[in-house]
Amino acid sequence: MAARFSLQHLLEHDRWIVAAALAAAVAISAVFIVSGGGTGMSAIGMSLETGPPGALLAGSPDVISVQAWTLWYGLVIFFMWWMMMVAMMVPSAAPAILLYGALNRTRGSLGALEFLSGYLVAWAAFSLAITLVQGVLAAIGLMSDMYMNLATPYLGALVLIGAGLYQLTPVKAACLDNCRDPIQALTRYRRKGRAAAFRMGLIHGAFCVGCCWALMVLLFVGGVMNIWWITAIAVYVALEKLAPRGRWLARTLAVALIVAGIALLVGQMTAAGGFWRAA
Repeated sequence: MAARFSLQHLLEHDRWIVAAALAAAVAISAVFIVSGGGTGMSAIGMSLETGPPGALLAGSPDVISVQAWTLWYGLVIFFMWWMMMVAMMVPSAAPAILLYGALNRTRGSLGALEFLSGYLVAWAAFSLAITLVQGVLAAIGLMSDMYMNLATPYLGALVLIGAGLYQLTPVKAACLDNCRDPIQALTRYRRKGRAAAFRMGLIHGAFCVGCCWALMVLLFVGGVMNIWWITAIAVYVALEKLAPRGRWLARTLAVALIVAGIALLVGQMTAAGGFWRAA
């Protein structure tokens, strides 16, 4: 009798169970990243040394070398990226996860947690892809070993401009709409069967990746473990997905990124004696 009462009590408070699980996942991931993400480097130290602009924009000296990656180091970087995505993306995805749980009360908190697992798998796929990109950049000497950011301002400028242009694409707009309106998205992409919750979480996660992947690539500019940039991007993502005028905010950021990229590019060319000064 007591066991049945206890189980019923938990089911009646499944929303709090899911919310606690989300908060715990974010907190654990954030602490892991702040502590260095398993890399042996000090995220706090690097962030304080380079400041909010990051090493590339602050003009800190770059350490350019061909870094040999082992399989173990690659796994460490992958896990670092994945935990970073958990800390940055789960807060803005929490309304959709809790909504799914509320719409499927017959499964209690289990359905919402399965939805969360699918969502995190989508970001694990992104983390694997971005780890491979980072590995290639490190292998050809385009990543700073010390600050884990792009070692050349020219490439950084192109990333800023590219991220800004992506903000204006129909793909970005469509993915953002699905993230901003989880009720419509959950209704349109509803799945049935044993793995329905996981599959719907995977679909929602894919839309979030499509919406935010270019913003995450910006970490290559400010520093992969630059806490200033991690926090700023996480807050912006939440505003873009949850604020009333998120699409307008996306366009505003697009202009800001493009202008910043062009300014960085022009500044570097001017400092190096660009082609218009060659004569």
